[in-house]
Amino acid sequence: MTINPTWQITTGRLRLDPVGWSDVEDLVALKTDPRAFALMLGGVRTREQAVAELAEDIAAWGAQGFGIWSIRGRTTNAFLGITGLADRPDGRGIALRFALWPEVRGAGLAREAASAALRYGHDRAHLRRIIAIARADNFASRTVLGAIGMTESDSFLRNGVQMLVYESVSKNERSLLDG
Repeated sequence: MTINPTWQITTGRLRLDPVGWSDVEDLVALKTDPRAFALMLGGVRTREQAVAELAEDIAAWGAQGFGIWSIRGRTTNAFLGITGLADRPDGRGIALRFALWPEVRGAGLAREAASAALRYGHDRAHLRRIIAIARADNFASRTVLGAIGMTESDSFLRNGVQMLVYESVSKNERSLLDG
């Protein structure tokens, strides 16, 4: 698949590219590492699961024009993690996701990447509502979601763990609701 250049995002410190087969080893390393992926929906993956998800993510870009990006340092090209938009398997909607290596956390990179993905979702993919799910005890993710303008809208229990639903509604949709 040829990557549509309009799917790429550059921020002050980051480059977000739609995931592709050239990312497979980085994605397998991230998704099989419990430090990075234990709190993600579905938890730590096997190599086979990570490869299968990559195939699905590549297909999603072609079908929907949005999906998962690899996050790389703008000047270093170092793989830092992933962010993106994906349809949740529980039917709750299109969700913002992000996972970064623990070594790069705390520098605002998750906020920078997630904010760029959220803007893309509303402005370029024309998604009216985007959600994100975070464990109630995952204060780091909750802080990122609040910092990028997402608001807590619901909660549910998953395997006895309190999960919080955050949402972002596009400006156009918000003005229709307010009007």
